[in-house]
Amino acid sequence: MKKIVAAMLAIAGFIFSANAQESPTAKHFHHRHNHHGLMMKELNLTATQQQQLKLNRDSYKNQMTELNKNEGITVKEARDKKEALRKEQKTNMMSILTPAQKIKMEQLKKNRAVKRDAMVAKRLDKMKTKLNLSNDQVAKIKGSREDIHNQSKDIRDNDQLSRTEKKEKLMALKEQTQNNLKSILTPEQINKIEELKKNRKEKKQAR
Repeated sequence: MKKIVAAMLAIAGFIFSANAQESPTAKHFHHRHNHHGLMMKELNLTATQQQQLKLNRDSYKNQMTELNKNEGITVKEARDKKEALRKEQKTNMMSILTPAQKIKMEQLKKNRAVKRDAMVAKRLDKMKTKLNLSNDQVAKIKGSREDIHNQSKDIRDNDQLSRTEKKEKLMALKEQTQNNLKSILTPEQINKIEELKKNRKEKKQAR
């Protein structure tokens, strides 16, 4: 059973990792942070804007640090205050950008989404060959991914949810992804995934 679960996690990660179903881990945070930094560089910010954005970031970090030190509030109060600070930081950041820069930022986000979809399609094509997936299975996996993508976007965009609630819902989506794939793949294909994982692990250890 543990091997089956591990195998499902492997293919879920392989096919859906370019999606937004991932949990907000530290690795994911740094990944998103790097993307955001690269995006900001393409907006041709003025020296004044760069300074304003730095001040905004520093202010946000300092407030978050002080909030983390505050032991006189409840967990819920701290969570709500952190969420409010994040929203304020984002609002302040957007107010620094010009209308043209905001339009360009949206276009960059769309371009990134196109690249992400292309990467997922390439991964799925490889899995089709390695697992001998039928066209029907591929169609079902694509449909499942699209559904998970839309649900995860709705969760992230829901300002009524706290960060903790979003994390919980995203983790539930991850489990839903595993269940969806389990219903699509055959036992032989799941075993094949486990075999591919084992081979990949052995190659890494041999380096």
